Amino acid sequence: MSSLPVRGSTGCQESPLLGIDERKRRRMLSNRESARRSRMRKQQRYDDLISEAAELKSQNSQIEMQINLLTQRYGEVESENAVLRAQLTELTERLQSLNSVLRFLEEFSGMAMDIPEIPDQLLKPWQLPRLARPISATADMPQF
Repeated sequence: MSSLPVRGSTGCQESPLLGIDERKRRRMLSNRESARRSRMRKQQRYDDLISEAAELKSQNSQIEMQINLLTQRYGEVESENAVLRAQLTELTERLQSLNSVLRFLEEFSGMAMDIPEIPDQLLKPWQLPRLARPISATADMPQF
């Protein structure tokens, strides 16, 4: 009889151990599920960031194209303004010359002539400050 274990004493000892193992198993499953959800959130955040980066690159390209077009247009307008300034200078000089001839004729002929005054705007045309180089954007500019 002494070689057989007593069921009552062994059964009592195994029951608390089974409860601990069950709690460990449930906690382990809970931790696994929590880790899975965390990985899913991390993957979703990563996918969102990739999508946002693609959208920002697209916007950046569009803005870069607009800058290039506007820079080109600025150069065209600047060239046109330079031509117009040169024409203004030439026409102003012609007008001054014609007025000089009219004054000369008025003085020697004795006839009164209506010689218009040249407005100050023609003598001193308003000019916008010009940049030495136009601002330009290129594809190899640093991107943030």
